Amino acid sequence: MFDGFTTQTLPGDGVDIHLVVGGQGPPLLLLHGYPQTHVCWHKVAPQLANSFTIVAPDLRGYGDSGKPPTDAAHEPYSKRRMAADQIRVMSQLGFKRFFVAGHDRGGRVAHRLALDHPHAVDKLAVLDIAPTLEMFRHTNEQFARAYFHWFFLMQPFDFPERLIGNNAEYYLRTAFYARTPSGSAVTPEAFAEYLRCFQKPETLHATCEDYRAAAGIDLEHDEADLHKRLELPLLLLYGAKGRIAQVYDLPSLWRERAANVHSQGLPGGHFLPEETPDEVADCLRKFFTAG
Repeated sequence: MFDGFTTQTLPGDGVDIHLVVGGQGPPLLLLHGYPQTHVCWHKVAPQLANSFTIVAPDLRGYGDSGKPPTDAAHEPYSKRRMAADQIRVMSQLGFKRFFVAGHDRGGRVAHRLALDHPHAVDKLAVLDIAPTLEMFRHTNEQFARAYFHWFFLMQPFDFPERLIGNNAEYYLRTAFYARTPSGSAVTPEAFAEYLRCFQKPETLHATCEDYRAAAGIDLEHDEADLHKRLELPLLLLYGAKGRIAQVYDLPSLWRERAANVHSQGLPGGHFLPEETPDEVADCLRKFFTAG
């Protein structure tokens, strides 16, 4: 799915990070979401490889990247630690400054990366997310129904792990078909790769830890940095048919967090890199190459 790309494993912030690298031009870091891996970019990355050097890792806890032991605060799975992984990986590849695009959980890592390491990020794109703090602050019935998995996955170990592990394939298929207008957007090859990784007990636990961190230590970090407003250019892409855009005024929320926001709705649901890859690639190319 990534012809012409090379596969590498590099040390992150105390954990090994699996990634693919390919293309030519300025560096562009692509971060995936739940319950996926770097494979979510397999329709987009080749289209951008003529314009950018693409780096697409598996986040810690996901795919073939490391899954470190956790603690009571779930700090090893905080977005701060996930962002630190990417800083170290990009530095080892020779990139001190780079572009970042993140979908879903990857968008939250990308946002934290830009907050913690503003010297490293030239431009930022987030796909189909609202700021985490705002989503928890303004939870309502509509959000709870659409994003029930947030509240399920954050439950204490090992309640969600045990239930999902009973039939991980059913859970994974439901996750895609419930949030994607056309389930065929996720190719059989991509789904098989997601399932290979997701059905491992260590992955189930690590991905739940991601959500436990989001409901705890990540909120502490977000509260502490609420006064920070990003000055870099930020692109917001969202699914016009997706649930998140029905619950939140996404452009307004991101204008509260960044001074220079560009936004565009795309004709898809939540999984934009797979539902509308041509549109995503075109938007990212125009945004990151603009002077």
